[in-house]
Amino acid sequence: MLTCIKSYRDIPFAHRQHLHEGHCSLIHGHNWGITLTFACRETDANGFVVDFGKLKYLKAWIDEHLDHACLFNAEDPEIEQLLTNTRHLFKAYILPNCSCEGIAQHLHVIFDQMVRVETNNRAWITQIEIAEDSKNSAAYRPE
Repeated sequence: MLTCIKSYRDIPFAHRQHLHEGHCSLIHGHNWGITLTFACRETDANGFVVDFGKLKYLKAWIDEHLDHACLFNAEDPEIEQLLTNTRHLFKAYILPNCSCEGIAQHLHVIFDQMVRVETNNRAWITQIEIAEDSKNSAAYRPE
């Protein structure tokens, strides 16, 4: 198996961990990083696992859904009120868990499918690492 890595850095978005006992229960933002590890058994005609120049569809998805967004856990009890009264103030993205770990797992499902479609199942994503600013990160790697 061959691998290669692509990173997207300095993606500003906010999140809120409603069950957290400290300041993370408040809406707050970070400059996030997303690092994708691609894998394949056979390279393309150029000898690439994936052609980095042809990953614009991933960047477009990030820009549309995450850039300057506010991420909320689907179980957040304030979500209905936030979306009803202030939806015009921010771009909301709702997922099962908006921790670094949850974001990594969630994005793997989305991005892996996109990569498989774009490469006719020749390549896939073997790991996603999510960095919260430059100090903290979590990775998801399917078994």
